[in-house]
Amino acid sequence: MTDSTLGESVGAKGTTDIQNAYMAMARTKRMYGGIILIVFIALMVSGFMLADSRNAGGFWDGILNIFKFPGEVLEEASEKAALIPALMWKFLPSMIETINIAAAATLVGGLMAIMLSLLSTRGLARFPRLIAPFRRLMDVLRAIPEIVVALVLIFILGGGPVPAMIAIALHTAGALGKLFSEVNENASLKPLEGLESVGASWSQRMMLGVVPQVAPNWLSYALLRFEINIRASAILGFVGSGGIGYDLKNAFSWGQGRYDEVAAIFILLFLTIVFFDQLSSHYRNKLIGKA
Repeated sequence: MTDSTLGESVGAKGTTDIQNAYMAMARTKRMYGGIILIVFIALMVSGFMLADSRNAGGFWDGILNIFKFPGEVLEEASEKAALIPALMWKFLPSMIETINIAAAATLVGGLMAIMLSLLSTRGLARFPRLIAPFRRLMDVLRAIPEIVVALVLIFILGGGPVPAMIAIALHTAGALGKLFSEVNENASLKPLEGLESVGASWSQRMMLGVVPQVAPNWLSYALLRFEINIRASAILGFVGSGGIGYDLKNAFSWGQGRYDEVAAIFILLFLTIVFFDQLSSHYRNKLIGKA
């Protein structure tokens, strides 16, 4: 009886010790979390104050005018609403040029991504020792913004759609290469082993053993990237790369009196993006078997 009571006492004491230790760890975790939150808030506040002091105009002074420009655009567009359809038709060739830039960049970048992904996937790579360099190359391509590459290429090649296409294609190669590589890692290696046993080359093993397994996901990611590239090609037009963005920049530069053109371009760009978003979503769902 005494041994049983002693055992219960020791067990209760052990449970209490464990509970106290857990509560102490929880309090320590909350304390560290509070300290990190305070430091984060202090950094954000100090960073905002520094950025505001270096700004051409104060943030709090400018925030009151945030709806002024959209209001001016909407007011002028409403007054010239009858001209909007004709203006949209006028800028349609520029919109088509923007779509062509995005399509060419997606195609070229996608082909580069396929090769980079196959060369950087463990178990599939032609040169296993070069897996890390190829992955770092994709990291570099993703890290450099398209607008930076486009500005450099415009300085070298001059303005036009070609610098924009190259810049977007390079970024696409890095982004899709990473996604394709992750898809490749889920591919079954049994077809490769069978092909290798009959003497197939590396390229034949990739084309016959890997591509049929991963092609639907590759196409799904490529369609999603195409949507992103349409937006990117429109943005690059602001730096002289052609397309609808260049026309939008010119309309902005003229200011009041041309805001109807700004509204027409915005509507055209919005409708185009929505159209391709719905179209690509439909085909992506079919490719992955959800439709």
